Amino acid sequence: MTNKQTTVEDIKRIADEENVRFLRLMFTDIMGTIKNVEVPVSQLDKVLSNKMMFDGSSIEGFVRIEESDMYLYPDVSTWMIFPWESDHGKVARLICDIYNPDGTPFAGDPRGNLKRALADMEALGFTSFNLGPEPEFFLFKLDEDGKITTDLNDRGGYFDFAPTDLGENCRRDIVLELESLGFEVEASHHEVAPGQHEIDFKYADVIEACDNIQTFKLVVKTIARKHGLHATFMPKPLYGINGSGMHCNMSLFKENENVFYDENGPMQLSQTAYHFLGGLLKHARAYTAICNPTVNSYKRLVPGYEAPVYVAWSGRNRSPLVRVPESRGLSTRLELRSVDPSANPYLTMAALLQAGLDGIKNEITPPQAVDRNIYVMNEEERKEAEIHDLPSTLHNAIKELRKDEVMMDALGEHIYVNFVEAKRMEWAAFRQTVSEWEREQYLELY
Repeated sequence: MTNKQTTVEDIKRIADEENVRFLRLMFTDIMGTIKNVEVPVSQLDKVLSNKMMFDGSSIEGFVRIEESDMYLYPDVSTWMIFPWESDHGKVARLICDIYNPDGTPFAGDPRGNLKRALADMEALGFTSFNLGPEPEFFLFKLDEDGKITTDLNDRGGYFDFAPTDLGENCRRDIVLELESLGFEVEASHHEVAPGQHEIDFKYADVIEACDNIQTFKLVVKTIARKHGLHATFMPKPLYGINGSGMHCNMSLFKENENVFYDENGPMQLSQTAYHFLGGLLKHARAYTAICNPTVNSYKRLVPGYEAPVYVAWSGRNRSPLVRVPESRGLSTRLELRSVDPSANPYLTMAALLQAGLDGIKNEITPPQAVDRNIYVMNEEERKEAEIHDLPSTLHNAIKELRKDEVMMDALGEHIYVNFVEAKRMEWAAFRQTVSEWEREQYLELY
């Protein structure tokens, strides 16, 4: 969690008082993977004066070998001491932005790219973009050698409790750990599928919220290991049960005013909210590649398992892509339900913000709300209601991304080129793989 008041002097004092021995300098690569450079606390002055370098050519999608020197600029508000590593003194972390040797922000840094989107938002007169994420994950057992199995740790269902929910102790420890790190956990419960869990934490400014998502993943995986379990944020680890999503609740503010709320507007939503919604729906097929970035993501986006499949919105219906939760006033928000937890949060939120801002700039009016179950509508009824399908594969999603200049610009050229190339290679590798399903279907038959 960030502490906006933290200063360089505070960090030096706390590091000394708390016996911090190592510093973990964290950042996120284009694929959403958390990376870190660990240095002894003796390097603290060098770190805090933005002089710490690393080899950018070793990070996928960053730079080529001949331009590899990159600098880590720590965000002092992200200072945090991890509570679980104290054998040789404590370990603290700082989340960093990536800079070029000439002191300019590196165009391939996802966190820096989100800041670029926020500058566009501020140019339109808004002051903050808030995100409340709802990440889901599965807990699988480890075998006696510590290898990951596909054995679930329980047979629980939605909101079940012990003894059915054997993950309850693990989940409780995760919540306690998060709270000790400053998270305000709003809800923690078993999800619909066996072995599946959700922990919701309070919304925050989008940069802080994305930092929190990355910290959350680290904490969940670390605590699960202590319980002899493996936590995975893979979107659809098992056939026949629900996959894991990461619903994103979004709101736009001007100072202390939620600009999505209008007491006298239809559904008490403002014109700004409707235009933002219009942008979200217009660009949905293109940003799906960013919000659902793996081959496996599309095994979740199928009818029958609660994940959205169609581009539509509603106030109360849970089958469309965008839902407007009941709360109003400062809590007025739009909930995008397609995002899964394999997504890079910084890239996802840059894309969603730019989609919404495009809606505001061009006053895009969304189609009518769909308040009936879309899954029981036939193709003709969906067409009449202007309901389009989301892409059904990573390949199709990338094709949609390539056609959408607003979404390409949301990533910036460097990230866009590297992201698309990595996903093209992922799809090519998947296409060449022969699955167990194919052998079962065809080996004997043909």
